[in-house]
Amino acid sequence: MKYLGSAAALLGLMIAGWLVWRDDPATILHLLETAGPGLILAALVHIFPMLANAWDWRMLIRAAERPSFGTMLELVWIRESINGLLPVARIGGEIVSFRLLRRVEVRPATAIASLVVDMQLTLISQVVFALIALGYLLNLASQDSLRVAGRFAWGLAALAPVLLLFALVQHARPFERAARTVNRITSGKVYSLVGKSARIDQSIKLIWRQTGVVMRYLLIWQTLQCLGYALELWIALRMLGSDATFATAFVLEALIQLVSSVAFVVPGNLGVQEGGFMLIGGMLGIDAPTCLALAGARRVRDLLFYVPGLVYWQVAERRFHARRSTIGLRNRVASSLPQRPGE
Repeated sequence: MKYLGSAAALLGLMIAGWLVWRDDPATILHLLETAGPGLILAALVHIFPMLANAWDWRMLIRAAERPSFGTMLELVWIRESINGLLPVARIGGEIVSFRLLRRVEVRPATAIASLVVDMQLTLISQVVFALIALGYLLNLASQDSLRVAGRFAWGLAALAPVLLLFALVQHARPFERAARTVNRITSGKVYSLVGKSARIDQSIKLIWRQTGVVMRYLLIWQTLQCLGYALELWIALRMLGSDATFATAFVLEALIQLVSSVAFVVPGNLGVQEGGFMLIGGMLGIDAPTCLALAGARRVRDLLFYVPGLVYWQVAERRFHARRSTIGLRNRVASSLPQRPGE
């Protein structure tokens, strides 16, 4: 498992390279050169779905512990950067986010619950948008493409039990049950973990019981996120010379998002993204060179946002450790000073 992410990245890179080499790399490069600064404009639009994600994730945290919107935007930036570029199977960003939430005085149970419910609701919304996209696609696709779209639909139908499990999992107290099992195996040596796990389960329940927050997350903020991603994709398509409509961009983005989530083990979706754009874009009438150039435009977004995000994460880590060392040194100095009588 240690090298799984790196191996998946290497395989994905080879697949991406083969797809580009097979479909006239000169034409793909020409499309990217012609688009030029327009691709940077398309990439900058990514700030809008990030803003929506920061707001909806923030609403999942109880008001008494809720960080500022600016802090949540920083966490979204760091989380996306880690999950998007590093071989961490799309879980490393959540682990780092948990640590950073703890530093801004969010309780462990609250932090974990917000991350768990955020992932649950995101996957639910991705499947819903993908079903809408497939409905649109089935009305447009050719006979050959209908078979591929039908397979997508069956795959999504198979996810229905998973969505139901996500909606009901908070009633099964999974964290508490797992902790009690570990506690029995270790003869009571981790007894305190049971209480902490019970608090996590309770925090997840409390979030799901806030029907208004959950529905706004799904109907408003996740919709704004998906529309923001689609806008980013539509601008990139126009800059590449395609006359694709916004609806086409929405369908393409909704299905690509789901494919990317399924292939979470591949860092940066190398190969997966290129293949997905070609398969889904082909059903939408977009030629192969434009699909691969579009995948290249998405890499521009990654470089523009995610590489600086990784740098900012390291700067934030160093700043925190330096501040903690300064506070520790100050406390040690204060404790070593002689006490005055009466103090």
